[in-house]
Amino acid sequence: MVNKLWLVVFSAFLCCACTKPTGHVTLNFSFVVDKDSLRLDTCLYRNAAGNLYEVNDVQYFISKVMLVDDANNNTEITENQGIHYVDIRIPGTLVWHIFDEIPEGNYCSIVFVFGLESTQNTSGFFPNPPENNMSWPDILGGGYHYMKINGRWIDAAGGRQPFNLHTGKIATDTGFTDNTFTVTLPLEQFAVSKNSNSELTLQMNVNAWYSNPYLFDFNVFGGSIMQNREAQEVLRANGHNIFNVRWK
Repeated sequence: MVNKLWLVVFSAFLCCACTKPTGHVTLNFSFVVDKDSLRLDTCLYRNAAGNLYEVNDVQYFISKVMLVDDANNNTEITENQGIHYVDIRIPGTLVWHIFDEIPEGNYCSIVFVFGLESTQNTSGFFPNPPENNMSWPDILGGGYHYMKINGRWIDAAGGRQPFNLHTGKIATDTGFTDNTFTVTLPLEQFAVSKNSNSELTLQMNVNAWYSNPYLFDFNVFGGSIMQNREAQEVLRANGHNIFNVRWK
């Protein structure tokens, strides 16, 4: 009996000894236009194509979020199935207090999918607002928008025109294809410590959607692009360059 009790105690000790200490991570979300903080409903921004524009709304999803440590180990976020919805007009969405236990250590990058990966991007996945307000029309493949940026631009004739920069599935000759992309942002000595909370800020540069590597001109693509495959592909390519990350 004594030997069995000793074995139980020793096993518990080994289990505790092998368990790595953990902390928590908070993700914050912010928006800029180049070096300036984004101001909504104000027509004072100019993109690389020379379009003068204003922004009224920014909404988007990220999914499959994970942290990569210095030893190249991946810690995938499981809270909310790794999905977070961001809406610039809903302050509560601009902070994600992640409840996952993150192993203590130094992390060299954060990786996520912009939009919803295919197994999650199905109609009805989100039963409630605000997420279900991002529904992508069933006639265009169903599921959800990856992003909505709504605003207005001054066209070549000087008129004030609405634009709806909405990204999602792309229609092809054989059906609909996934249009998500993976973003990898390097971190330098971002540390997670035992019983502490570490913060990261994902900052979107709205102006970068229009310039790198391809020029996006509202006078060429117009204000509604949901069925414009070329416009969708330009934004997908440019989207790799619209985020930076800060931490403390």
